[in-house]
Amino acid sequence: LNYRPKGFARNLKINDAGKCIGIIVKELNYPFFTAIAEGAKEYASSKGYSLMIASSDYNHESEKKFTNLFSTRDIRGAIIAPIVDGNSEIEHLFKLKMLNYPFVLLADVKGIAANVVEIDNIKAIKKAVEYLIKNGHKKIVHFAGPPESAHTKERIDGFYNAFSESPLVFNKEMIVPIGSHNKVSYENTIKYFRSRKRNDCPTAIVCFNDLQALAVMTALRDLNIKVPKDISIIGNDDIHYAEIYSVPLTTIRSPQREIGQKAAEILIRNIESSTIVPIERIMFDTELIIRKSTRKLNIK
Repeated sequence: LNYRPKGFARNLKINDAGKCIGIIVKELNYPFFTAIAEGAKEYASSKGYSLMIASSDYNHESEKKFTNLFSTRDIRGAIIAPIVDGNSEIEHLFKLKMLNYPFVLLADVKGIAANVVEIDNIKAIKKAVEYLIKNGHKKIVHFAGPPESAHTKERIDGFYNAFSESPLVFNKEMIVPIGSHNKVSYENTIKYFRSRKRNDCPTAIVCFNDLQALAVMTALRDLNIKVPKDISIIGNDDIHYAEIYSVPLTTIRSPQREIGQKAAEILIRNIESSTIVPIERIMFDTELIIRKSTRKLNIK
């Protein structure tokens, strides 16, 4: 089944001087993906390749369109931040494998054996929750991300795991899906807090990512809820402006540029190898960065 059409191979040979790989990210304007793309571009350039960047905008059909476009043009291989929809559609990824088209995923997708470069999302969120518990927090919630993101489930699992190893009891109301886009996250945060009495509100929120955390902090400011006096906030990713938020954000730092470099390295190794290369799965660790958006509670 590992067959690439002869016309495709022939075109590659003809255009050997213009070597190019592609990357499909979920959101071009989010600094997390920008940094990954920059890392991929750095490594690709060092090997004589250019990089074509596309954004699916969290749309599964767009991802399929771009994978088809890349695989039928002179794009040697692709790095893909996969969208996981309700049915976990992966037919387009199977098609790439049948074509023997090299690709690397930026998140593990069940049902497809592929090269993967990702962060340990479960461990990352677990670190954040354990830090909050250690500092006296008992009423902790996780503001979850979009359901189509593979990272959403992993981060929920990390949140749950932290409670399973603590004396505190997990309940499903601790998981609050509010999305990750600014306007939606802001509006859902307003609704969440307006629907609760102050005594029923959490003392800490672990956010899906830093962009969501910014929207949450903006909503809290408009509700006159002070960070970190009234509530602690932890983000995820440590994008470059997290430390210059109105309240510098405590967050989980991931090595975004290194992720892009490693993904490009694996991709180009597969492109240039004359033999079958074993599948690789690289998982990067994260670091909890403590800033001003969290505080220690009095432990009684």
